[in-house]
Amino acid sequence: MLDLCDTALRWVVGSERGSTYSIPRWVFLRALGLIFLVAFISLWVQVKGLIGSQGILPAQDLLRAAQAQLGPERYRLFPTLLWVNASDTALDVVCALGTAAAVALVADVAPTVMLIVLWALYLSLTVIGRDFLSFQWDVLLLEAALLALFLAPRHLLPGRAIGAVPALGLVLLWWLLFRLTFASGLVKLTWGDPTWRHLTALDYHFWTQPLPTWTAWLLQQVPEWWKRLSVLGTLVLEIGFPLLIFGPRSLRLAACAGIVLMQLAIFASGNYTFFNLLTIALALLLIDDQLWVRILPGSLVRAAGSEAGPPFAVSGLTVAGLGVLLLAASTLRFVQTLAPVAPNGGAGVRAFAWIEPFRSINGYGLFRVMTTARREIVVEGSDDGTTWRAYEFRYKPGDPLHRPEFVEPHQPRLDWQMWFAGLSAYEATPWFQGFLVRLLQGSPPVLRLLAVNPFPDRPPRYVRSLLYDYRFTTRAERRATGAWWTRTLLGNYGPVVSLPP
Repeated sequence: MLDLCDTALRWVVGSERGSTYSIPRWVFLRALGLIFLVAFISLWVQVKGLIGSQGILPAQDLLRAAQAQLGPERYRLFPTLLWVNASDTALDVVCALGTAAAVALVADVAPTVMLIVLWALYLSLTVIGRDFLSFQWDVLLLEAALLALFLAPRHLLPGRAIGAVPALGLVLLWWLLFRLTFASGLVKLTWGDPTWRHLTALDYHFWTQPLPTWTAWLLQQVPEWWKRLSVLGTLVLEIGFPLLIFGPRSLRLAACAGIVLMQLAIFASGNYTFFNLLTIALALLLIDDQLWVRILPGSLVRAAGSEAGPPFAVSGLTVAGLGVLLLAASTLRFVQTLAPVAPNGGAGVRAFAWIEPFRSINGYGLFRVMTTARREIVVEGSDDGTTWRAYEFRYKPGDPLHRPEFVEPHQPRLDWQMWFAGLSAYEATPWFQGFLVRLLQGSPPVLRLLAVNPFPDRPPRYVRSLLYDYRFTTRAERRATGAWWTRTLLGNYGPVVSLPP
């Protein structure tokens, strides 16, 4: 049975037709290490302001509440190493260890061990990060690291014999790429959003996306027919090209080209952190050694150990069993993702409820519903309740004259969450209320998340939040005013807040 399964996997990846994948494995693992490096450093510089002891959502408060209410079940529901210690120093240590492990993975030091360490450390942070680490690319990175364990070589020191490529690991990562890209396209049609069905989504996307760029302003000015054509192209690239992933070699290469093209277009017009880089890294696994040897220098080809064209490795019974379970579970999750209404009950739903806290078998589907208005929150402080001064964020729209910036692959997570807060009611956004309290307290790590603190000497007595409608300016408006945005005050987002005397 094991031989039959392995033969099927080898046929899928094309080993019977001479395809080998030592170089793409070598490239992917180093790319994954670099992406983890970006993820840990990006989070490290803001982690205390987000979830530190003086942060917006303190991790210590979450774990204390879980300990008081959940008993031993808390360890499964909140699987984090920070149960040992969730202090600010511990957060620094976890980020430092993650950074070191990412460097080690890039250097090919004990890749299997480093993947386990990276997965455990990043999971530990996402569990306690709550709203600030709840993005699809965070769980995508965890799932990619878990599946990469089926692909990674087992040596400890660099320069050792790399060994054959496991066909099981390659198929699992291809399947992840397919689920990610195909679902992101199909949900745009199955969830009933009229902007995708009528090809008008790009009338809104460039200026309503979470952190626009100056190139997005330029793209907003193009003719309507071009936007309609681009929406159609998006659907083709996200739905049609992923279907080629499991085809013959020529079709796989076409799938890679289409997926990479789509990710580069997104990368050039928006700030989506390391998501595009991770998707591209997964897509590069579709290119076999025959093409890589024409692209890379000979020294890198030799480092990847591909010249001999090693056969695909046969997975052991335990590894194969785990791989099949992951394949089955991810398939069920994929089917659930495509349905607008989640099923109620059932063994599959109960099983996913048990493994959900580990965030490593996920459903994907970005922009299934297009946002058609941009509601921005402007936070202001005052000493007397009459004269108000605005807090300026680093990257989110605020001052209409400020040019939208590129910040990827870094993710300013407070700025991102401000976009979501603008789409929700004040009462439904408890983290934002905590943010206002920290401003009244003058919390140094929270204030460091901002570009401008208008109260450098002492915190204000009052803070308030105003809600504006933002739109990109037209070419004529920009020539006349120099502004990138035009905005209209809608009213108060929440009440005026002050600390008790």
